[in-house]
This record gives sequence, structure tokens and C-alpha cells, in this order.
Amino acid sequence: MPDPELRDRLLERARQLGLDLQLHFQGARPFAFAELAQADPRLVRELAALTGIRRAWTQSLPWILAGRDWQSEDTRIPVGRITFGGDQLVLMAGPCSVESAPQILELSSLLAREGAHILRGGAFKPRSNPYSFQGLRHEGLTLLRQASQVSGLPVVTEVMSIADLDAVAAVADVIQVGARLCQHFELLHELGRIQRPVLLKRGFGTTLEELLLAAEHIMAHGNPRVMLCERGIRTFETAARYTFDLNAIPILKQWSHLPVIADPSHATGNARWVGAVARAAVAAGADGLMLEVHERPDTALSDGEQSLTPAAFSGLRRELEALCEPLGRRMAPVGQGAPGPERYLAGSPR
Repeated sequence: MPDPELRDRLLERARQLGLDLQLHFQGARPFAFAELAQADPRLVRELAALTGIRRAWTQSLPWILAGRDWQSEDTRIPVGRITFGGDQLVLMAGPCSVESAPQILELSSLLAREGAHILRGGAFKPRSNPYSFQGLRHEGLTLLRQASQVSGLPVVTEVMSIADLDAVAAVADVIQVGARLCQHFELLHELGRIQRPVLLKRGFGTTLEELLLAAEHIMAHGNPRVMLCERGIRTFETAARYTFDLNAIPILKQWSHLPVIADPSHATGNARWVGAVARAAVAAGADGLMLEVHERPDTALSDGEQSLTPAAFSGLRRELEALCEPLGRRMAPVGQGAPGPERYLAGSPR
């Protein structure tokens, strides 16, 4: 918290300059902003000259904490001993839904052996059809915890409501916000409180600006550990489930310091196309991939048509590892073990 005297002096001087200054905190780092009809260099100089102000600037983009003006260097988010951001490529793999104990325990161990870094799996499943499988819910969370203990893989899983957030946070090393909840602002605010890495998926009708402002909601409420996920948008094209927006990856990298993840499984909706889109995403600069994997896709309770078999995942991993070298990247190390979600209750994202 800043010195109260300094805060009052800053706010008073801002009022004298005709600015409606709002004071916020990013962890222990206070910041203030005001909306201007047009940039005025005089105002910037006046504010920069005040005691206690480290830096003052104007910007046209509406997000602050997620932007490069606030932080020029890439954010690095540790999960266990792997890191999102930087030169590592991280693979999150697993079934769309946790279906049973044998399914998730066997598959998680197999994925750990095949070089996955994080286990993905849905306990709570938002489905368009109310009669489709909705997930095992809290039982699914228990099974994910067991799978993490057996395989040594950290867990990423989705939260659907504020009511379930604490239960999800007790199991998940990374909390996923699905595309349908990308702009559920009350949930985003609570994720700022929870202090756990957040994987924020882009809604299928959400612009990149709206995605970054959704991330800003989480960050402005205290949690800087946000990753952005491109998972396909809805366009006039119907050949694939969605249209994968490859442009999003370099654009988000330019506009923001946050790690960018790609989900080629949901974008394509077809396992035959997942590998090509995954390779394109890595070439475009994605920090990680989310890949749906199922031992028997034809019997999966959800999204079997877009799920890779373990053998297909293993082959794709080898292709991606070969692709990393000419790009100046490296595959994240395997066999690191799950850290336990309490790892993220405090600390810095970098």
C-alpha cells in the first residue's frame, strides 16, 4: 500500500489538473489511471514530477496490466518445475471429460510416460445440449487429484461457477475459464482473489481486445498469473468446428506480455487436423498447447471426434520437439512431478 499522504497528494494534484484519477493495486504495486479525451504531454510531465511516481505515460490501448507499456518483458508463470512463457513449449493433454477412475488413472500415467507436462480433464462440463454428459463434478475433482498423485502431473481443469471455485482451486494447479465464461466478470474477479494460475479461453465470438480486457479483470483484482488461450472463433466457414485464428498468436504477443496457449482440438473439432494446426500454432509463437487425448475416442462421453489417441499424441510430440529447435525453442522437461496447488497461494509470477 502506498503512503496515505502520498496518495492524497497525488489525488489532490490530479484534481487540480482536471483528472479523475483512479488508484488500483497489482499486488504490492500501486498504479493510477485517468481517461483523457486526448493525450496531453503537459499532464504527463506534471504527474511524472510528483514525488513517489516511478513513471507516467499515455497509451491508446484500454488494458493496462496486461499490456506491454506496463511490463515490457514476457511474464513467466511456473507450474511445478515447468514454466509458461520464455522458450519452453508446454503440452497439456488429457480427456475432454473425466469419465471414471480407471479411465483417468490409466490415461494420466500413460500421458506422463509419453511426455505430457500437465494433465487436462473436465470435471464440470458446460454442454450446449442439456441432455449431454455434464461431467462427474466433485467426484471428477477427486479423481483428478488421484490421477495427479499417481502420474506426477499437475492438473488443469475448468471452473463453471463461483460456488465451485474453492473446490476446483483445491485440486487444480491451473484453473481454466472456458470460452462460454470468458466474460463472466464476477467469476473473473473471484479468480483475482484465488491466486492460482488462470488459463483464460477466448470466447468463440470474442475479439482479442475483449479477451485482453477479460484478463485485465482478473489482474486488476490481484492475480497476475493469467494465460490467454486461442481455441477457435465462429465464422461463416462450417468445414471445421471453429476457425482457428492463427493471427491471434503474434498479435497477442505484441500487445501483451502474458503467455499465449493454443487449443487445436476445439478449434478443428477433428483429430485428423489437430497436428497441422498444432504445428502452425507453435511456429506462430504459442507458449503451449492444449490437446485432447483419449485411449478410445470412439467411446468417449464427449468430444471423441477431436481426441487424439495416445499413440497419435506421442507422434505429434516428437514432431513438435523437432520443430522447436529451428525456432530457438525447446520442449519443456518431463518427469517433474506435480507441485500441489498450495504452491501458488503467494508469490510473484516471474
